[in-house]
Amino acid sequence: MRKVRGKVRLVLLAGLLMALSACAASFRTHGYAPTEEELAAITVGQDTRESVAEAIGRPSTTGLVSEDNWYYVQSRFRQFAWQAPQEVEREVLVIRFNAAGKVANIERFGLEDGRVIVLSRRITPSAVNDAPLLRQMLADIGRAIGGRLF
Repeated sequence: MRKVRGKVRLVLLAGLLMALSACAASFRTHGYAPTEEELAAITVGQDTRESVAEAIGRPSTTGLVSEDNWYYVQSRFRQFAWQAPQEVEREVLVIRFNAAGKVANIERFGLEDGRVIVLSRRITPSAVNDAPLLRQMLADIGRAIGGRLF
């Protein structure tokens, strides 16, 4: 009987440990932002787009209006159990180029510097108004026969 109780306790303890380890937060990293060591190879005022691309690679995002700015974005997300992922770190590295194509400035921004900005919003206008369906149908029939019922 003691052996059975000991085995049951061992199985329960193992199950409890597995359940607790399943609830540990998991982290994912998206994107790429060069480190300070990689940026040390870039000299402001001397390097060009081509030399920057060779040193740290091309960014996934450039300026919307012109390619005078290169943006490297890296985010880290934390997900805990059933909860939605939450962004816990964001780093945006901006390399600005002057008119001659040389590096003018290098800036780094974090999540605390960020704001949510809607870059594009595509909303298709709906032809459906708030009138009941039957009323809309009768109005369409009325227009088709040349008069307006409602």
